[in-house]
Amino acid sequence: MSPATGAVASAAAGEESPAAAATVLLGRYELGDLLGRGASAKVYRARDLLTGRSVAIKSFPNPRAAGAEKGRRPVAIEREAAILRRLRHRHVVRLHEILATRKKVHFVLDLAAGGELFSLVDASGRMTEDLAKHYFRQLISAVRYCHARGVFHRDIKPENLLLDEAGELKVADFGLGAVADGNLRHTLCGTPAYVAPEILSRKGYDPAKVDI
Repeated sequence: MSPATGAVASAAAGEESPAAAATVLLGRYELGDLLGRGASAKVYRARDLLTGRSVAIKSFPNPRAAGAEKGRRPVAIEREAAILRRLRHRHVVRLHEILATRKKVHFVLDLAAGGELFSLVDASGRMTEDLAKHYFRQLISAVRYCHARGVFHRDIKPENLLLDEAGELKVADFGLGAVADGNLRHTLCGTPAYVAPEILSRKGYDPAKVDI
């Protein structure tokens, strides 16, 4: 990650492995359980040793590290960081800071202790209409805010809608996010079970309409 992205704390020492619950990252965050993993990152529960608050740590391989996968570029990580810095909304997972070592880049994020909305639906089989409307209002509030800030998610799905400890919705994972530039997009992205059909048309699409 380049210095231009700002707010990055670097360590000259090697990366501590986050496999053990007692691992402390850069003397600041005590890493706990693995909460999930995606194609390019792992997410851990962690505790801020200065404040005692619980957070989530999203860890990526550092694309600038010596021996990093050939052809890997820092653009995607920098884009996600830039997007998250634009967003401060009660129904969007907040980025608190970015830490980096030689081998890893870590996003410090809100901890959504309630897990995925997908898991809630999967466990209950269906929602009541009142509960569905409750979460839909929160989702639309978040999407409207993101679009007003020039940010498009492009992968909205129940697995990326998290719940905090109070059961309030948090939109997460802007790894496929895009920033407004006035042009149609042609990137094939999203999740097959949820992807908007215009993305698959290869004719170009409006990312705001894709989110809706």
